[in-house]
Amino acid sequence: MFLRASRLLPALAVVGALALAACGTNGTAGTGGGDKLEVVTAFYPLQYATEQVAGDHATVSNLTKPGAEPHDLELTPQDVAQLSEAGLVVFLHGFQPAVDDAVEQEAKDRSLEVSTAADLSRPAVEEEHEGEEAHAAEELKHDPHFWLDPTRLAKVGTAIADKLAEVDPDNAQAYKDNAAKLSQDLKAIDEEFKQGLASCQNKDLVTSHQAFGYLADRYGLTQVGISGLTPEQEPSPAKLAEVSKFVRDHQVRTIYYETLVSPTIAETVARETNAQTAVLDPLEGVTDDSAAKDYPGVMRANLQALEKGQSCS
Repeated sequence: MFLRASRLLPALAVVGALALAACGTNGTAGTGGGDKLEVVTAFYPLQYATEQVAGDHATVSNLTKPGAEPHDLELTPQDVAQLSEAGLVVFLHGFQPAVDDAVEQEAKDRSLEVSTAADLSRPAVEEEHEGEEAHAAEELKHDPHFWLDPTRLAKVGTAIADKLAEVDPDNAQAYKDNAAKLSQDLKAIDEEFKQGLASCQNKDLVTSHQAFGYLADRYGLTQVGISGLTPEQEPSPAKLAEVSKFVRDHQVRTIYYETLVSPTIAETVARETNAQTAVLDPLEGVTDDSAAKDYPGVMRANLQALEKGQSCS
C-alpha cells in the first residue's frame, strides 16, 4: 500500500444496485447506449495514455477532476455508477484506495491494473545505500509516479492496447497502431530528457516531496525530498535542518515545489540556504495553472525547469 490515507467509500452496495439498474436502461454496459466503448481512468496520466491508444474508438473519462489531489480522491455515487457501467476501468492499485475498493466491488472483471506493466520495482541504483538514503530507497518502492519516466508510460500504453483489443477485438489493430505511435512520441520525450540532462553541473534534485524518484533514476539524478511521499506531511525541524545542510554542502541552487501543493516548505529551505525555487510538476493532473495543456507539454516544461535549475549546458 502506498503511503496515503484510506478513503471510505460511501454506500457501495446501494450505489452498485443503482449502477446495475442504470445499465439496464442505457443499453449494453460499456457503451452507454451508443457505439463507442466507454473507458474510465483513475487519474490524468492514465487518461492521457488511454486517449492516445483508444483514438476515435472509445470515450475516455477521468475520475479525478482537474485541480484535485488524486491521492485523496473520494468517489461520489455518480462516480461509482459511471465506473460500474464502463466497458473498461484503468487504474493503479494502491494509489487511490477509493478507486481500488470500487473496482473490486463494481468492475473487477472489466479493469486493467497497470502496476505490472509500469514495473514499479525499486531502481537498482538504490540497492546499496545506508542510513537515511536506505530509508529513501525503501520509500521509492512505493513511489507511484512511474509516468515521470516516459518509457514506463509507453509500456502502460501497450498494456492498454492489449486490454482494449480484448474488450473490442474489431478495433484491435487500431489500438496496436495507436500504442506504437504513443511509444514513439514518448521515446522522443525520453531522448530530449537524456540529452538535456546529460551535462548538468549539479545532479542533486531537492524537491518538496519525493514524487520524482523514477524521473531521477532514469536521468541520472539523485532525489532528496524535504517531505516523504505524502505531500501534506510536515517535515520535522530536524529534517529541515538536515536538508538545508545537504543543500549547502552540495551547492544546490534550486529547490523545487509542485503544483497543487503549497510552496511553503520549499521556500523555507530556499531562504535558509540562499537558493531559488522553481516548479517541477508531478503531472498528477493538468489545470489552467499548469505549464502546458497535456502530458508532453508539461514534461517539456519540467525539462526546461531542470535544465535551468540544475545548470545544464
